Amino acid sequence: MFVKASKFAIIASAVGGLALASSAFAQDVKYPVSTVTLVTHSSPGGGTDVYLREMVKYLAPALGADLAVENVRGGSGAKAIAKVATSPADGSVFYGSTQSYINMSLLSKPEFGHDSVEPVVGIFLDPQVIYVRKDSPLKSLTDVVTAAKANPGTQKWGTGTPASLERQALEEFKKKAGVDVTIVTHDGGGDMMINVLNGSLDLGIGEIQEFRGQLDAGEIRIIGVFTDDRLPDYPDVKTAKEEGIDMVVKKFRGIVGPKGLPADVVQAWEAAVTKALLDPEFQKWYKAGSLIPAFMTHDEFATFMASVVREQEAYFKEYGITEME
Repeated sequence: MFVKASKFAIIASAVGGLALASSAFAQDVKYPVSTVTLVTHSSPGGGTDVYLREMVKYLAPALGADLAVENVRGGSGAKAIAKVATSPADGSVFYGSTQSYINMSLLSKPEFGHDSVEPVVGIFLDPQVIYVRKDSPLKSLTDVVTAAKANPGTQKWGTGTPASLERQALEEFKKKAGVDVTIVTHDGGGDMMINVLNGSLDLGIGEIQEFRGQLDAGEIRIIGVFTDDRLPDYPDVKTAKEEGIDMVVKKFRGIVGPKGLPADVVQAWEAAVTKALLDPEFQKWYKAGSLIPAFMTHDEFATFMASVVREQEAYFKEYGITEME
């Protein structure tokens, strides 16, 4: 179901390794367009929206072009992918990708899917966490499971779009825990967070940068993480595996674009992303959000994406999932 650690042998394991990559890709070439649009299916405040809007501050000067983020919502990412797939392959339009667009493609079979766009560069791994409002009685994933079993059908768990990796993760968690709960989908992480805060949801799943402000203000608590090891900034929060749920979720973040991108555009993105990841101010921001640099070149990212497609196809077949809600 989820990306296995072994798949990341091609990824730079530390930020220090990016310096060599940046030097290798660097060249004094003017980017072919003055303005670049980064499309996201995420609603304002969602994980992809938040990280793209922060990243463009560092990516724009590295790329030598103005960057704007555009929210194209609908169809669990289908409309966003269609916009990118039908845009000119001149370096002016790209998509901030996660695993969601692959799932959407496999389950809803839109006119434009994952094979209608071209992987450009991989950027991050994004740890998935379970969070609750500050006054929730739930203190751990064990508490979640215990309460759900005591009161079947009463808990409501919030997640992203029906095709999102977050939705997939909660369905897996629900099955492994053997509980009867309602999983409620949302267009983005911002909408979900509001419903956690107002008590409409018992918990939500997402990325720390989606609710950084509320977390720092003490309005939200993290009670579980789907990582191999505990997060350094949250050493008291146990992993799902530590609480008896054998799951690790590895969400990737990258950039894809229209098919047929010129080599100089691809190379410019490889150089710009490595340079942005080395910026001390950007490092400060993404480390605070527990984002893990996972740089992949165009060729590496294409190979990686093909492996994700195969794994997702196998997962959907195993669980008998044939279409998206």
